[in-house]
Amino acid sequence: MAGLALVLAGPAHADDARLLNRGNDPFLVVSTAFPGCPEPAGPRVDEAEWRRESHHRTEEGNHCWLEGRCRLPNAYQYDKDIADSVQRRLRTLDTLLPGWRASSSLWLTVRGRWLVLQGCAGKGFPRAGVLKALGEVEDVERVVDQVGADPSKGVPYPLYRPR
Repeated sequence: MAGLALVLAGPAHADDARLLNRGNDPFLVVSTAFPGCPEPAGPRVDEAEWRRESHHRTEEGNHCWLEGRCRLPNAYQYDKDIADSVQRRLRTLDTLLPGWRASSSLWLTVRGRWLVLQGCAGKGFPRAGVLKALGEVEDVERVVDQVGADPSKGVPYPLYRPR
């Protein structure tokens, strides 16, 4: 059974151009079997992008509670628990959909109750079953599918390019 890795990085200096996970959004390595699949940037941003999105994150996070869609005061407070539940759900998929990891390289970001699945998957990958299973995890509001089939033709997500 393939293991899962959780990648987190803390804040950096104000003038930092390195791509880091400044919001500490859970970022999971789900599978690594698809050759040549480029790693997504995921939740990693530089300091300038972090400053641009910080107000939006605050507003977006609180909106959920103000609209009565969340029991916690900020949507980002769910993310660690969602990431833990997602990891258990993916292990269950190893039994329900044997071999699903063998045809994919996937990364998953948990951000404000949304799951963003990025990477590459080959023929026979049970996309509908995997997406349905992720959407069934408690407190998940939306699953965004950014999985491509042929990296030589490009992928539907920004790439990780360390600076």
